[in-house]
Amino acid sequence: MARTIRGLQLFLTIAVLLLSASASPAQDPELLRHFDYDRMTPLNIKRIGVAHRERADVYDITYASLKGGVVPAYLVVPKGRGPFAAVIWGHWYWANSSMANRKEFLEEAVVLAQAGVVSLLTDGPLARPGHVEVKDPFDERRPAEFFQQVLDMRRGVDLLLARKDVDRRRIAYVGHSYNAGIGALLSGVDRRFKAFVLMAGTTSDEVGRATKEFQEYRQKVGAEKLDALIEKYSWLDQGKYVSHAAPAMVLLQFATQESFLTPERARQYAAVVTEPKLFKLYDAPHALNAEARRDRITFLTEQLKLKPLPAAAIAGIPNLYQPPAN
Repeated sequence: MARTIRGLQLFLTIAVLLLSASASPAQDPELLRHFDYDRMTPLNIKRIGVAHRERADVYDITYASLKGGVVPAYLVVPKGRGPFAAVIWGHWYWANSSMANRKEFLEEAVVLAQAGVVSLLTDGPLARPGHVEVKDPFDERRPAEFFQQVLDMRRGVDLLLARKDVDRRRIAYVGHSYNAGIGALLSGVDRRFKAFVLMAGTTSDEVGRATKEFQEYRQKVGAEKLDALIEKYSWLDQGKYVSHAAPAMVLLQFATQESFLTPERARQYAAVVTEPKLFKLYDAPHALNAEARRDRITFLTEQLKLKPLPAAAIAGIPNLYQPPAN
């Protein structure tokens, strides 16, 4: 139960910092300017090491973050010459999970390499060495970290496109939980993505603001102070971007065994996303399950025009472990 409460608190903290005072009927160019950057800024890629797998090489690398420091990442490269499709993966931040970092999708990425996919799996700011947990809900480092992750993922696209073996017309994003929110925002900002998979995450601050949990939280911490913070960071509202995701295709995957992201709320979040989209529910906890993984790989295969993988290869990908509540 304690872990469930902490998970809800983490969600509320993220949601609170992304909420906007009002919905926007059309995407505002001024909003997009918040995410402008110089694509010619050096990436300063450094190779730390490499692991040679049977079908792919896994490079341990870093590249420069525009907001300071470096982005630790795995770069999974198939054997062969390409051209390859590419996927950027964003992990969850589940407390006490050994996979609350770039390792979450590593085995899935290695299998997808057989289908001709280059993968970039990054550690988000909260999972990087030296990160200090921010406990104050009004600490402005929280929205700053979210913004940094958006820019780091955009720089990840730059890194992939700098490779001669990557097909710029076949790039997708897969994000889980916190990084599903990152993907929702990216979908309306970065048109280099052909498709998105958003797993068990939020897509609309308006939906989040209407929940009983948020209203109770607002009264608990102080409505006036919270409203001021919401207004200041209204440009980070995911709904203002994912409502303009088209023409990118979006697969939304939600779990039924959630205390906050219930099926009803999942449908409300999905309604904000533009067509074309697919919405699927799974009888699973926040970690989702093998069925969701099969659907995800099928979706990526169709959207990126990959060669189909053997069913046995997909079945061999280990399930994501979700630690039990304390």
